[in-house]
Amino acid sequence: MPQSSVEPSSWIIDAVHSSIEFSVRRLIVSKVRGSFESFSGTITVGDDGAAKVTAEVDTGSLTTHNVNRDAHLRSGDFLDVEDYPTATFVSTSVLAAGDQRYTLTGDLTLRGVTKPVTLDVTLLGRNAGMGTEEVIGFEATAQITRQDFGITIDVPLETGDKVVGDVVSLSLDISATREAAR
Repeated sequence: MPQSSVEPSSWIIDAVHSSIEFSVRRLIVSKVRGSFESFSGTITVGDDGAAKVTAEVDTGSLTTHNVNRDAHLRSGDFLDVEDYPTATFVSTSVLAAGDQRYTLTGDLTLRGVTKPVTLDVTLLGRNAGMGTEEVIGFEATAQITRQDFGITIDVPLETGDKVVGDVVSLSLDISATREAAR
């Protein structure tokens, strides 16, 4: 992704050493936290230094470590994994935002709805890895509004607030392995 520190190259997201997590307000007083266990993606840096990021998430791999809640989140009320088994992200721009920091904008498709999303990204570093495979790491955060993606279930509280908040916070820790030159 960074133009000055990564020459033309392709990187494969290492799901074993990466995470995609989310949190959303519940009953105003706490947050439900969860993650997706199955995802894949690539980062490609072209000759001009421009980066392209693509990712695919298995929405059925969602876990909050509560079987009943997970089943409800996978249902048509929320992610509707039966009809929409994957979510995708395709970048549209990457802009430098300071020392080792970037703004990554792209199209997120969730439940068949595509909306632009902007992630704040920090390059954590680059290393030769444990063998011959070079690795690179990033942290990224974003917020999305669940209703923008057709997740409109609302259970009102007596106070006028909702059981589930509208804003979903995303947190990604991404490790990627450089593809061998062909």
